[in-house]
Amino acid sequence: MADQNIHEGADEIIDLEEYAKADRRPPQARRYRIRIDKQYFVVSVSFMTGRELLNLAGKTPATNYMISQKLRNGEARRIGLDEKADFTTPGVERFMTLPLDLTEG
Repeated sequence: MADQNIHEGADEIIDLEEYAKADRRPPQARRYRIRIDKQYFVVSVSFMTGRELLNLAGKTPATNYMISQKLRNGEARRIGLDEKADFTTPGVERFMTLPLDLTEG
């Protein structure tokens, strides 16, 4: 039988959506559960660039997409391809992608 007395925080996965909805700042952790569009991912870093998030979600090439972080207050903030999205920032609920219309401009 598996040991169910796991030390708090040792293998804990911090769910960004849960922390945002509870209006709590996510702590530093080994792993974070993030949502990109309708998919959930568990990552072992406390931040990723916009490009890394798009690649994780299978949105390639990343230059054909934009990614935004949705905050608890309903605000959406665009993340540049080389900009870091910090998972310990309070209020970050999830990430949303959008294909860029390559015919614009």
